[in-house]
Formats: sequence, C-alpha cells, structure tokens
Amino acid sequence: MLDLPDNLPQLRILERLALIILRDIQLKITEVEKRDAAMRPVRVLPEGPGWVISYLRERGRRVPAAVHIGDCAMAGKNTDRISQDEARRLLAEGITRGCEICRPETELGILG
Repeated sequence: MLDLPDNLPQLRILERLALIILRDIQLKITEVEKRDAAMRPVRVLPEGPGWVISYLRERGRRVPAAVHIGDCAMAGKNTDRISQDEARRLLAEGITRGCEICRPETELGILG
C-alpha cells in the first residue's frame, strides 16, 4: 500500500495524475495492439473454390481422405476443388475429416 497524504487537495492532485497516466497507458496499449495486428499475416483464400478434398487410393478406388483449405500444402496432388457448401456438408455429415494442419472447420465455422 502506498503511503498517501491525509490532505484532500493533495489526494485529488494524485488522483488526477493517476488518471492521466492511466489514459496514456491505455492509448499506448491501443497503439501496440494495432501495430501487432498489422504485422500478423492475413490468410487470403485462393480465388474460385477455396476448398479441396484430398483422396487416398484403396484397391484402385479414390476414397475421401480430408477436406482442406484451398492453399493447404498437405492436400497433395490427388484432390478435387469443392464449394464451401460441399466442404461444410462433407465435414458435418462425417463423410471425411478436416485437415489437422489447415483446420477447415475453423474457417467454415463448424464446431468440433
């Protein structure tokens, strides 16, 4: 606890000073938050369908493996582009899973 004076005018001055300091701290926090937000990378989905489904091969058949965000490097080469609605349906109905790396469920707003 601070050793504060018992004098009301002095306490009012200290209160005013504390409010000025608090305001300056809050302004600095806002400035730093804006700067940090501007430095964070922003993910831009590719043009066209921003979703792909990857497949595995089982006995010569293509079997759905996972839904990916369109630019996910983990999708591999054996893929098809799909619409956002189709991606949402495949995940919601449990037909396939979402990629654990790009997390399409997050972008689609699906709770796991």
